Amino acid sequence: MKKKVVGIFPNLEKKSVQEQMLPLVNFCRANDIELLLPRDIAAQYNLGNYCVKDVDSIKKMDVAVSLGGDGTLLRMARYAAPLNIPVMGVNFGRLGFLTEVELPQMQETFLKIRDGAYKLENRGMLQVKVFEDGKVVAKAHALNDLVLAKGYVSQMTRLQVKIGGEISANYPSDGLIIATATGSTAYSLSAGGPIVYPGLEVAILTPICAHALHTRPLVIPLKDKIEISVMPPFEEISLSADGVIIKSIKENDIVLVEASPCFAQFIRTNPISYYATWQKRLLRGEDTTKF
Repeated sequence: MKKKVVGIFPNLEKKSVQEQMLPLVNFCRANDIELLLPRDIAAQYNLGNYCVKDVDSIKKMDVAVSLGGDGTLLRMARYAAPLNIPVMGVNFGRLGFLTEVELPQMQETFLKIRDGAYKLENRGMLQVKVFEDGKVVAKAHALNDLVLAKGYVSQMTRLQVKIGGEISANYPSDGLIIATATGSTAYSLSAGGPIVYPGLEVAILTPICAHALHTRPLVIPLKDKIEISVMPPFEEISLSADGVIIKSIKENDIVLVEASPCFAQFIRTNPISYYATWQKRLLRGEDTTKF
């Protein structure tokens, strides 16, 4: 039987992750699980390596596991999801809405991965293209959200939004979040958006600090295309995907958001339902002692 190859994406800025690396490596060696580590640390553990800029090295993974918080999982999904590699997160962070298990369950969960004792849950993603003079000048995918936000200028932005080719709204605000159902508990929630069951194929449009009472969050089918353009007066606006800046949006640029052809495949080893855990996770995020 072929060994399961697990790519580890650790957040080594966390001391707790650093402390768990050697015990995890030793556990996996003893239990016939092959690990791939980031190229800059793999040699010290005498293990195979990968580099996020080397697609062929990522393709060697059967599954990808992050050690950190939700941000670590999002960074991992950026490379794994387009290659149809299932992902899972071990929570070393504070909130952990996307991660599957906590540290005490980590070793047990690795055995389940080795034995194939898990289910896969597909999560819809967003794809964004920026058009300049009719040509695509930037493209990205997002598991959580896309954000159009003003720069350092204090004036509000005005964004015109078309949905399915029809003008839907003009947003006078500090910006606009387009979130997936998975990302509904992230920035969108902080800006007043709804919590949405992560398995739904929807997009949530949430204005940031809206300057009009009629401007409210909107939930639409993920299949409906969203076209965004900047209205005068034109201010500096940046576009980001899952927290990574993609491009500065100019006066005549068109931003097209649609369902991504990629899905993030989440590994599920825990039978506990989303409905049983979402409030507990939100309350954990309120614990200011862990900031």
